[in-house]
Amino acid sequence: MKEQQSTEHSSSKSQRYYASIGQYLLPADEVETQRLNKQHDIIVRAFEHRLVIAPVNLQSGDPVLESAAGSGIWALKFFENIRADGVIVDMECIDISSKQFPATHPPQMHFSENSITKLPNPEWNNRFSYIHQRLLIGAMNDTLWRSAVAEIFRVLKPGGWVELLEIDFKLLRWGVGPHSKRLAGLIRDMCAGRGVIVDLNVYLPALLKGAGFLEVQCLPRRVQIGGEKVDQSVSRSDSVEGDLDRAGLENGGSDEAVLKNGYSTEEWRDLCLGFKGPIMQGGGYDVVKTGEEYDSLLESSSLEWKNSKEAETSFYAILARKPF
Repeated sequence: MKEQQSTEHSSSKSQRYYASIGQYLLPADEVETQRLNKQHDIIVRAFEHRLVIAPVNLQSGDPVLESAAGSGIWALKFFENIRADGVIVDMECIDISSKQFPATHPPQMHFSENSITKLPNPEWNNRFSYIHQRLLIGAMNDTLWRSAVAEIFRVLKPGGWVELLEIDFKLLRWGVGPHSKRLAGLIRDMCAGRGVIVDLNVYLPALLKGAGFLEVQCLPRRVQIGGEKVDQSVSRSDSVEGDLDRAGLENGGSDEAVLKNGYSTEEWRDLCLGFKGPIMQGGGYDVVKTGEEYDSLLESSSLEWKNSKEAETSFYAILARKPF
């Protein structure tokens, strides 16, 4: 999840680094890197342990673009997995900030500061066989999304696939008590104030079709948040084995299935804590007045998540193919 315009900002009080607090909603620091790496496992488990959802058949030497690369966690895992199958691709991994890039990586992986809204032209025209992008919801408004989709269409090879992985910011089904409902309302107000498109599961498929893409589809996955005190038998683990809800397997991961053991309360709290900078920059949106008040609201919300089985969110894998 990365922004498209880079403006450094550091909050001395919380020691969080925001590369562009005016546009991107989350920090770009070591704490956020660790959170993103944990979140990576949740997303992979939600999609039946698959790193790639699009029906691609890559060959050695094929160019692949990873947009909003962040810590590089997806790109590194993807490269490692297909290399184990004897396929070595040429990867471009871009982000507008290099602060979270990995220190080491295979020579076939190239990390650079670039924006999906303005890619190298004309050298990247019709270049990539597959484009992957994850969680740009907190960085984009309508204008930026339209620029991004136009650029993706330009640099994708005819017949190539794009895969956009996004999260729900509209339903906010993690408001399960008075405090978490208040927090959800605050997040909703922040998004509205910044022009964030919250229903990307509807918005992006329509935008992709309008740009000329074919075989556009949106695959939803529901993920539980918290619930630790409701079911003491639930064991939170970093392992990707054994914690996918059986309903998710039986229903092929349909929207009716919920990934159990998804976000722990602490993991979801850490995500919401990252919003503190832009929320306070926005004056608290008539919900909180100080950073301490936001922290208190977040802690009260955390207790509600721990004591509920109902808190959840949704991920969406949005796929599309460029025509030949």
